[in-house]
Amino acid sequence: MTSEPRPDYAGDISPQDAWALIEADPLAQLIDVRTSAEWNFVGIPDLSKVGRPVHRVEWQTFPTMQQNSSFVAEASQAVLRSGGTKGSPVFFLCRSGARSRAAAIAMSGAGFTHAYNVAGGFEGVVDGAGHRGEKNGWKAAHLPWRQS
Repeated sequence: MTSEPRPDYAGDISPQDAWALIEADPLAQLIDVRTSAEWNFVGIPDLSKVGRPVHRVEWQTFPTMQQNSSFVAEASQAVLRSGGTKGSPVFFLCRSGARSRAAAIAMSGAGFTHAYNVAGGFEGVVDGAGHRGEKNGWKAAHLPWRQS
């Protein structure tokens, strides 16, 4: 379920609702803003069922974790190259939802009117056993994903 729209971005959306909208809208796009190390070692969402790529654009660059100063330009190009527009739903995903929220805010500032943060991210929060991927997020929702 989506949260109320915010003045700085379209709001938070559950992984399940993001997936449903991605399946329903051929212009909807998913941008994974984690680092290259996370993509390679943790896995990535798999949109092959809907015939679309997951755009991978680091919000912070590995290994220094400096903010990617080209993020807005790179993410904009990825969306537009894939047939999306500034009015298309664009979902941003990170590990747990913090970087992706910042990315959604940045893209809203660049004119993307439906920039959403995927709440819980790819792995979600740490559970009682100290593990991610079980409590919330894309993986815990059993949505399609794969190892790189």
